[in-house]
Amino acid sequence: MPYIKKGEIADDPYVRLGGDEPVPTDVPVIVPLEWLLAQTPQSLEGRNVPLGVALPNDKPESLLEPYLPRLSLIALDFPIYRDGRAFTQARRLREAYGFTGEIRAEGDVLRDQFLFMVRSGFDAFEVKKDKDAKAFAEALQEFSGFYQPAGAGDAHFRFRFAPPFSPAMKEGESDA
Repeated sequence: MPYIKKGEIADDPYVRLGGDEPVPTDVPVIVPLEWLLAQTPQSLEGRNVPLGVALPNDKPESLLEPYLPRLSLIALDFPIYRDGRAFTQARRLREAYGFTGEIRAEGDVLRDQFLFMVRSGFDAFEVKKDKDAKAFAEALQEFSGFYQPAGAGDAHFRFRFAPPFSPAMKEGESDA
């Protein structure tokens, strides 16, 4: 599947592992949630290669909290396009848990949702077709401003009714 990172088509450096496969220590991997939960956070300290986990959208992101300092990627699943739970997971991982690694959208990822995924905290995507991958970059340019606040950018609405800034105003003073 084509992989998009920061709006560009890229090579995916990660290897996805199934349930019973041994986890290599020399390549970046995406492991199932069950494998990660069977480990202790301390047992992952010696790992010198990036480690990612696939978090199903029916599992709470709080399960990952003790592992977050050791994870470089969290893959969130969109099993069908109308199931938006991964949007909430991504936003909570960024805002509530302060996760700074890659958050990847997988599954039924649609071009129409791409910009909103970026605003929710996603920064990488697996898409089904190459033509979709090329269209994703265009989706980033569709809107120049937003009224809803999000983790990835400011909302312009709150500035619409703000008093105009006056260089003559001193800190703590009001123009009213």
